[in-house]
Amino acid sequence: MDSYIYLDNISIYAYHGVSPQETKVGNVFHIDLKLKVDLGQAIESDDLFRTVSYADVYRSVSEEMAIQSKLLEHVAGRIVRRLFAEYLTIEAIDIKLSKQNPPMGADITCAGVELHCNR
Repeated sequence: MDSYIYLDNISIYAYHGVSPQETKVGNVFHIDLKLKVDLGQAIESDDLFRTVSYADVYRSVSEEMAIQSKLLEHVAGRIVRRLFAEYLTIEAIDIKLSKQNPPMGADITCAGVELHCNR
C-alpha cells in the first residue's frame, strides 16, 4: 500500500523575490505538500506518534517560509531538506510552491516551482 499525508493550498504571506519591492512589500505564497509515509502503524494503533503530524509539518514549513530568499527554488529546497531531516519516516516529498500575482507584467494568477524528491 502506498500512503500519503498532504497539506493543500497552505497560504503564507512572505517576502521572497528578486526585486527590492518584493522583499519590502511581500506577497501571498501557496504551498501544496504530498508526503509519502507508511501509515500502516497509525491505521492500526490510532496513535499520533505512529505517523507524521501535519500540524508539526505546517510549523516547519511556516518557519522556512519566514526566512527571506530570492528564489522559490531555494525556498522549496530548504523545505524539502528540513522535512527529510526532521521526519525520518517520510520516504518522498512532492512540493509545489507558487507566488500569487508575480510582478512580471503578465495577467497571471501565480507562478512557481514544483519538486518531486525521494529520500
